[in-house]
Amino acid sequence: MENPIQHQNPTQGPKPSFLQSNTAKMIMVGMLTLFLLIPLTLVQSLIRERSERKNEVVFDVNESWGSEIHFYGPILKIPYKTYTETAIVDKKSRETIIQKNASIQNAYFFPNDLENKTTVEKVDDIKRGLYNPIVFKANMKFSGSFQDVAFEKLNIKSEDILWDKATILVKTTNLKSIKSDLKIVLNKKKYSLESKADEDNYFGTLETETFTYKSGEKIDFNFNMNYNGSNSIQFIPVGKTTVSSINANWDSPSFIGSFAANDTTKEITNKNFHADWKILHINRPFSQQYDNKIPDLKNYSYGVKLIETVDQYQQNERASKYGFLVIGLTFLIFFLIQTISKKSIHIFQYTMIGLALIMFYTLLISITEHSSFTIAYAIAASAVIIMLLLYSISVLKEKKFPLFICASLIVLYSFIFVIIQLENYALLVGSIGLFLILGAIMYFSRKIDWNNN
Repeated sequence: MENPIQHQNPTQGPKPSFLQSNTAKMIMVGMLTLFLLIPLTLVQSLIRERSERKNEVVFDVNESWGSEIHFYGPILKIPYKTYTETAIVDKKSRETIIQKNASIQNAYFFPNDLENKTTVEKVDDIKRGLYNPIVFKANMKFSGSFQDVAFEKLNIKSEDILWDKATILVKTTNLKSIKSDLKIVLNKKKYSLESKADEDNYFGTLETETFTYKSGEKIDFNFNMNYNGSNSIQFIPVGKTTVSSINANWDSPSFIGSFAANDTTKEITNKNFHADWKILHINRPFSQQYDNKIPDLKNYSYGVKLIETVDQYQQNERASKYGFLVIGLTFLIFFLIQTISKKSIHIFQYTMIGLALIMFYTLLISITEHSSFTIAYAIAASAVIIMLLLYSISVLKEKKFPLFICASLIVLYSFIFVIIQLENYALLVGSIGLFLILGAIMYFSRKIDWNNN
């Protein structure tokens, strides 16, 4: 009887265990990739925490320097008398007596024409710790006229008007940061504007002393206001015809509000911008005159916001969102090299590689706070790539594959940097880049016999 052992192939070795197979290694590397999302999430929390700290500091600076500017006026205010009748019955004679009571209310009139020329100068030397908030000085010049004051549209009789009690109002936020002597010239006569108590919880009120307004009189006015402000400046078009212009030494304005700037005259360069507005009374949903109270008009404003297109923390956060992609592709490169070169890379070594990739983001945010994002990105990426190059040389015991890994990481980090800098084309470039990366992986892995690994 033949011995079955004699028919075995003497060159065939023992079948490797499952834990030594590429399938098991792929599972362990995948689990490690998911595990590294924990420290990556902690890094993203650190970025948000530093961003919130910046916002707190900027808020404190803005509160002391000057907040956002929201302005409208001037407004002509003229008091008038209204009467109410009360019927009183005499108890003895039982006669009904009509008692007439007078009370004072106010009529408000907006200018017939209003011109505003504003110059905004960004202040760069206001700094708190690591942060440089967006603050500015604004010089605003106003001129125009009141005419055709229509009391008849408010059903107010001429004999009830207190002509000698007229005043001029200006409504504005950020009263504490006005830096000019507040004088308004009415028909070549100067009047002082003083802060007045008002029931308006949003706007502060400035008002002149009383003067006499003559029926049908035209009042020409002009005045200047200088502010310390931050972030944005907005106006409400109270003129029947409102013409405005804003010039500023800022390269990234965001035009905000209900009315668009004139596209034909708007200019934006890498240092300055200029914008014009012309708004007619038919363009806005409110009237030229009101009695008793001015309605809430703050939603009908126009202006500009000085913005940072992408600040350092937004760029860091965007970079961290690609962390899973960077870790996954780097592990895939090492795994393919391990498979092709038949060299073994332990799961501990994969862990060290993953932690080095995580360290990139902590280096990036810490260096960015003391430098520009571009410089910080270059330093952090170079440090991590050099570290992984040296580590892969010691692990793989040769230089050919580590140099390929180094080149791949340079391409990968460069690709991520380009996507972060792009705004309108980030999705398009990112999709094309990932498609090309997938094609490269398919090309280099096409000859691997996965059935025998």
